[in-house]
Amino acid sequence: MPAQTRPPGAVPADPESVLLPGHDVPLGRYTTVRRLLPQRTRRMVGAWCFVDHFGPDDVGERLGMQVPPHPHSGLQTVTWLVEGEILHRDSLGNVQLIRPGQLNVMTSGHGIAHSEKSPPQRPRTMHGVQLWVALPDAARSGPADFSHHADLPRWRDGGLDVTLLVGELAGARSPAVVHTPLLGAQLEPGGSAPARVPLRHDFEHGLLAMSGAAEVDGVRLTPGALLYLPPGRRTLTVEGGPDCRLLLLGGAPFEEPLVMWWNFVGRTHEEIVAASDDWTAGRRFGVVVDDSDPPLPAPAMPTVRLKARDRHGQLLG
Repeated sequence: MPAQTRPPGAVPADPESVLLPGHDVPLGRYTTVRRLLPQRTRRMVGAWCFVDHFGPDDVGERLGMQVPPHPHSGLQTVTWLVEGEILHRDSLGNVQLIRPGQLNVMTSGHGIAHSEKSPPQRPRTMHGVQLWVALPDAARSGPADFSHHADLPRWRDGGLDVTLLVGELAGARSPAVVHTPLLGAQLEPGGSAPARVPLRHDFEHGLLAMSGAAEVDGVRLTPGALLYLPPGRRTLTVEGGPDCRLLLLGGAPFEEPLVMWWNFVGRTHEEIVAASDDWTAGRRFGVVVDDSDPPLPAPAMPTVRLKARDRHGQLLG
């Protein structure tokens, strides 16, 4: 999805656990998302640099998601649905319908273009998340790639149902390829007793409620906010009803400075300008297969020079 980010502010160091409210952002003409990252007080969770939660929306009588061809560079997109269907098309030639419980991972590398649309024949409700992962220097200029994972590790631990999207948890490993130490898991606590989730103590974590309400280490969590947890925890206590569905994100703190603008993640102002110019000129990103809609134009560059920020949002240079 194309980004519409706000310039993050600076904080001096990792805060304690904090509940961060999201804000609504229009995505195209027909969809509104709740943007939970980046924020002024918390830019990233590990290499997760962008979190949009959309729905549940009734798309039975509306067009649903209609995001025309647009570019990405320097990142991975991770798409996860709990209701509905979205059709992915990209400039590598992939056409993939994603359904609930399946995972799409698109690695932009130096550049890729894609579109995301609700198919003409679709379920009435659409509900899911799209996430961005910042690629490290070693991978961000590499070739583009796309993978679809219909079978993911799933298990039940007491009253907790777990689906592992990315990384490792409780001895299980996701087939999704990532380039930094990372975790993504769906948690469904439906038991009568609190569930305990093991955590890597060197990871920072973020938790959002996709549906229902939960108590997470004594903090009430409902849709529309992100609970940030700094490194140092080894377990997480979660309690929720049968309608509760949570998304747990984690990762090693990402120390490389970033410049994020529109759909590009880079390191310098010049990189962003080059990506925007290439997209406008029809270079680098290719043409999305089987999509006749005109591509999204790049917005005008800011009148000031873009500067890199660290993971706290502090300006560098």
